[in-house]
Amino acid sequence: MTFLQRFLRSKLAQFGLAVVLIIIIAALFGRWFTPYDPAAQNIMNRLHAPLSAGRGGWHLLGTDALGRDIFSRLIIGAQVSLLVGVASVVVSGIVGVTLGILAGYEDRYLGRFLMALTDIQLAIPFLVLALAVVAVLGPSLWNLIMVLGLTNWVQYARIVRAECLVLRDREYVQAARALGASTPRILLRHLLPNIMSSVIVISSLLVAKMILFESSLSFLGLGVPPDIPTWGAMISDGRDYIANGWWVAAVPGIAIFITVVSINLVGDRLRDMLDPRLKQLEN
Repeated sequence: MTFLQRFLRSKLAQFGLAVVLIIIIAALFGRWFTPYDPAAQNIMNRLHAPLSAGRGGWHLLGTDALGRDIFSRLIIGAQVSLLVGVASVVVSGIVGVTLGILAGYEDRYLGRFLMALTDIQLAIPFLVLALAVVAVLGPSLWNLIMVLGLTNWVQYARIVRAECLVLRDREYVQAARALGASTPRILLRHLLPNIMSSVIVISSLLVAKMILFESSLSFLGLGVPPDIPTWGAMISDGRDYIANGWWVAAVPGIAIFITVVSINLVGDRLRDMLDPRLKQLEN
C-alpha cells in the first residue's frame, strides 16, 4: 500500500487534504480568476449581502463597507496567509533544527548554552515580542515572516534535541564515528534523515499556528501593509458592522477556521503515519 493510499484511509484526512489543496490552488492561481479588483471601491455597492446583485454586478460573498468584493479579497488573503505560514515555518525550521541537532549531538557546553536560549525564548510571551518587533520594524510582509520564523523555532529545537540525544548513542552513529566520519557528515547523513519524520509533523501543525498568528497581528494592524488584503484585516474591518453586515467579518473568520482545522487534520494524520508507535497500532 502506497503512502498516499494509507493517508487517504482516514475520512477526516481526506477532507483536510481536499480543503488544503483548494486553498493552495486559490492562492497560486486565484488572482487570475477573481471576479473583481480586490482593491476597487464603490460606495454605492457597500454592504451588499452574499448572493446578491449590486449596481456593479453579482457578488458571491457580498461586499464590505467600502463596496469591495469580499470573495476577491478572500482569495488574495489566502495568498498572504499561505505565504506567511509556509515561509515562516521554513525559517523557524531551519533555525530550530540546526540548533536542536547541534545541542543534541554535543550535549555539553554548547548544548547547555543552546537550551538556555530556548528557555529564555519560552519565557517571553510570543505575542508581546511579536508586537514589539513589528511595531519597531513597521508593517511589512517580509518583516512579519521573519518575526514569526525567528520566534517559533523553539518547538523544533527541543524535539530535535531530544531525539538526537537518543540517536547519537545508536550503533550506526558510533560506527561512523569510529570510522573517522566528521561531525558534519554524522549530523547530515546519519542524524538528520532519522529526525525528518518529526520535523515534517511539526511543520504541518505549525503552519496552521502561523496562519493564526498572522491573522492576529493583521487584526491589530501590525501585520502586512493595509493595502494588502488579509483575513485578519478583513475581520478587523468588519467588526464595526456586525449588526447590519455580519458577513464582512464572518466570511474571513470562517475561512481561517476551516483552513486551520484542515491543516491540523492533515498534520494529525501525518503524525499517526510517521510515529513508529502509532504506526504499529494502526497496522
